[in-house]
This record gives sequence, C-alpha cells and structure tokens, in this order.
Amino acid sequence: MKLKDTQALTSFDYGWLLKRIFPYIKPFIVKVILGFIIAIPVGLLDGVVSFSLKPYMDYVVGKQDLVMGGFTISYIYIAYAMPFLVIGFAFIQGLLRYLNSYLTDWTSYKITNLVKTDLFSRLVYMDTSFYDENTSGIIINRYLSDPDTASRGIIDQIKTFIISLFGAASLIAVMLYSSWKLAVVGVIVLGVAFVPVALIRKKIKSVSNKNMVIMGDITTTMNETYSGNKVVTAYNLQNRQINNFDRGIKESFNVLISLTKRVGWMSPIMYLIASCGIAFVLFYGTKLIYSGQMTAGSFASFVTSLLLLYKPIKTMGNTLTNIQTIFVALGRVFELFDYVPLIKDTENPTENINLNECILFDNVSFEYNSEKRVLKNINLKINKGETIAIVGNSGGGKSTLVNLIPRFYDVIEGSIKFDNTDIRDFKLKDLRNNISFVFQDNFLFTGTIRDNIMLAKPDATLQDLECAIKAAHLEEVIDSLPNGLDTLLGERGLTLSGGQRQRVAIARAIIRNTPIVILDEATSALDNESEAIVQKALDNLIKNKTVLVIAHRLSTIKNADRIAVINDGELVELGTHDELLSICDGHYKHLYDMQFKNTETVTT
Repeated sequence: MKLKDTQALTSFDYGWLLKRIFPYIKPFIVKVILGFIIAIPVGLLDGVVSFSLKPYMDYVVGKQDLVMGGFTISYIYIAYAMPFLVIGFAFIQGLLRYLNSYLTDWTSYKITNLVKTDLFSRLVYMDTSFYDENTSGIIINRYLSDPDTASRGIIDQIKTFIISLFGAASLIAVMLYSSWKLAVVGVIVLGVAFVPVALIRKKIKSVSNKNMVIMGDITTTMNETYSGNKVVTAYNLQNRQINNFDRGIKESFNVLISLTKRVGWMSPIMYLIASCGIAFVLFYGTKLIYSGQMTAGSFASFVTSLLLLYKPIKTMGNTLTNIQTIFVALGRVFELFDYVPLIKDTENPTENINLNECILFDNVSFEYNSEKRVLKNINLKINKGETIAIVGNSGGGKSTLVNLIPRFYDVIEGSIKFDNTDIRDFKLKDLRNNISFVFQDNFLFTGTIRDNIMLAKPDATLQDLECAIKAAHLEEVIDSLPNGLDTLLGERGLTLSGGQRQRVAIARAIIRNTPIVILDEATSALDNESEAIVQKALDNLIKNKTVLVIAHRLSTIKNADRIAVINDGELVELGTHDELLSICDGHYKHLYDMQFKNTETVTT
C-alpha cells in the first residue's frame, strides 16, 4: 500500500464516516452532547442586542412609557435598565462560551488520542513491505496529522456550526418579529449566499490529498537531515537539503494558493449578495415605515439583526468548508484502518512450535515486485543445531533468504517449514519468539542499556541479565559508564561505539535464548579489535543453536558446519569450507580467492 496514492474515496459519504468515527466519540458522548447543548444558548444570545434596539428606539428614544397589562413602566427606567441587561446577557454568554470551549477541547483531545493510539497499534503490526514502500514523512503525516485534523476538528466545527446556526436562528427570529415581509427577503438572499459552498467540495479533497503528500515529503527531508546529519556535513549536502525543503514548501504554497483562488471568491460574492439584500431591505423598509406598517424601532432592530446575521452565516459557510476538509482527513484515516497487512496469522494457527529436525526451504521463490525475482527455486535443509553460513555476490538475495524465516516477507512460491509444518501455519508472535536477530546496524531504543537488553525478555531475572552481559563481554563497557546499566542512551544508541552497540544487541539476543539465531553481517562494519570482542560474544550466543550467518569474515565462515553460496537468487553451491574450496572454478573458491585469501595470510 503506497500512502502517496491515497484516494480517500469515502470523503463524501458523510453518514458512513460519522458511523465509523462514532465508536471513538461514544465514550465521551455525554460531554459532547452537553457541549452541543451549551452551544445553543450561546448562539441564541446573539439576538439579544438587536432585539433590545426595538424597545430602546420605540420607548426610550420615543419617550413613551411601556404599558403591559395593568402595569406601566416608565421609559426612564427602561433607559437605565437596558445597558445592565445587555451587560448581564453578555456575561452569561461569555461564561457559557468558556464552558463550551473547555468541553469541546477536552472531548476533542480525548477522541484524537483514542484514534491515534488505535492507528499506532495497527502501524506497529504493519508488514516490512509497508515500510519499504512509504517514507517516514508520509507515515508520520498520515498517522499523526490526519487524526488531528479529523478527530479534533469534527467536534469543534460541529460546535461552531451549532453556535452559528442558533445565532442565525435567533437573529432571524428577531427579524420575523420586527417584520416578516422583510425577513423573507433577507433569508432568501442569505440562502443564495450559501450556494458557492457546495461547488468546491471536490477541489478541497484534491488539494487536501496533494498537500498531504507534499507535507509528507517535507517531513521526510527533515528526518533524513536529522538521521543523516554526518553524511550531509561530510559531503557538503546542506544546499541539497535546503533546496529539497524549499521545493516542498513552494509546492505546498502553490497547491494551497490554488485553493485560495477558487475559495477566496466565496467571501466577496457572499458579501455582495448580502449587500444587495441589505440595500433592498433599506429601500423596502423605508417604504414600510412611511406607510405606517413598521415602527422606526422595529426597523432599527431588523437592520441590526440583518447586519449581525452576516457573521454567523459567513461562519457557517467557512465551517462547512472546514468540515469538508475534515471529512477528507477522516476518509484517509479510515483508509488506514481498513488496510490489511500482507503478513498475518492464518485463521487456525498451529499452537506450538517445535524444531526437532530441521528448517527446510522447499523450492522457495521470492520477488519484491513483478519485474525481478530475487530468489529462484531455493532448496535448502538446515539441520537442528547446525550453523549455516550464507555467502554470495552483493544483491544476490542473502538477506532476503533469512528475512523469510521470521516472515518479514512471505514466499511467492514454495514453502519454508519447521520439520514438516509450514511457518505460515504458526502464529506470527510464536514464530518470532523462537528467533533472535543480530543485524549489521542494530537499532537501540531511547532509554537505558538495561531497558535495551531487557526488552527482549521483560520477565528475565537479574541473574539472566548478568549472564547475558557477561556472555556478551559488556562488563567493561558498563563499568566505564557513569550510571552503569542505567546509563541513558541517546537516540538510536549513538552515544556508544559501533562495537558497543553490537554487544548490547548480542546481550539482547542472548537473554532471549531462542533456538534459532540469525546473524546478518553482524561484524562487517567493525574494526579488527571490536570484531574480535564481538566475535567472542557471538560464539557464546550461538552455542547449541540453529544458526544462519550472513558474513564475509573468514573466521565466521570457516567455523560454519556448511556454507551455502547464493548467486543472483540461486543456490549454486552447498558444502563445507574445504569441500567448496576443492571445486575448481567454483563460486565459493572464486569469492575466497578474491576476498578471503589475503585475510587468511594476515591472520596466520
């Protein structure tokens, strides 16, 4: 699944999207509804000022007492009371606005956190090919930014829409109370002003998707600058990174400004339509006043309501535009939820994994894409307790071969079996719990050395930890650190040397104590001194294990029980070191003569 190719096809299926997001809203539904209920009086109170103008103009300005039933209220009392009433209503509205904003933000953050957590819990189970196909920037943008836009925005925008809707309703009510004839004209005019909103939905979706991809590329550039800072500095690539970043920023600007060109005319058109309505109201209202069908106070109240009505109508228009953006983001979010990883458990997996006899590659073929097969009809039997070294030309498929065992990828043809059981019949978790990996560049997490070793087996005892440290020859390293085992490592463990990181990784593999160990170029990046120490640690790791070693170090290969030579995706030779050397013009002999003979001369 390439995230750049997102379509968000469900962006206009509002009912379906709301149904999908509702389970995340449901735990907080009481607070959400309460926030929406509070939004109603917040909106309704917008009509207070315009409504107060009618009695103010008719009684205070006109110096007329208000007669209600048998009671008479002097216009002087009305004049003194009116300002306090307006202030009182404004205070109540402000208090309700604060409470409404707090509830909205609280529920929005909670909903967003649930969506992000659920999405992340799916992300960590994505298969390796997913990470191969998508950059870090796109993944970060899709899994963090989209949930923010969708989850946080939907409650806030609905709240804003409710406030604006009831604000408009209260002002329209004042207008109807003042003059239903003028009110009909005003409502029709403002209704026409809404038409442009419906015309830009598809453009919003297109721009939103394009900008998501661009922002992902920008984030990738930042991540690469951080992770590859030494390469950037060593090769003077600063201008290259700046140009990449600047290009992304400009592309984002162009995409967003294209939307502005199409959406920006909405506001002036709506304003023009509203102005035409106001002009007609002024003309027709004057006629009603002169004919005695309307008082000056009613007209003042009506015009004020009409002018104030423009704001909530405009806000509703903007809110509908924003809601469309939210629905596009929601469509992208649930696109992620609906993605099914390629590597997954079968419906009825085998409960127990037992490796009593061998690991069998039975006519295995594999390809990353349809253009080229990386492995072709591999047949290989690895006996329990045997150490197999895998050598061959660069890019020939060595790492791919071992990556198939823990099912980082699945075979295209053939099968891999433990004894007589296909590994696809095991639970993924159980399968991987039986395999330890030591890579060329082992990833260490932010945290302490203790954390990085123990994560392989959280329930390990202190004695297990001490044994693993000793077997990995880590004591000297730990003793030299200020806080020993509890020394905090920098991101990716870069505060340690390459050899030290390898030994931490080996200790992690030792404490896990799995029957199968895979060493993928575990010593190739080390100097001779570091290699010698790491090799001793590896020797302790692989005792009594079934081991697959990808290496070009002579010592590791010579000590293997057998050596498998993989060239251009095919198993071309298999045997012991001496057997393979005895093959004239053999592939292994050729590799040995090119890469290992000089090393052997030096070491002997």
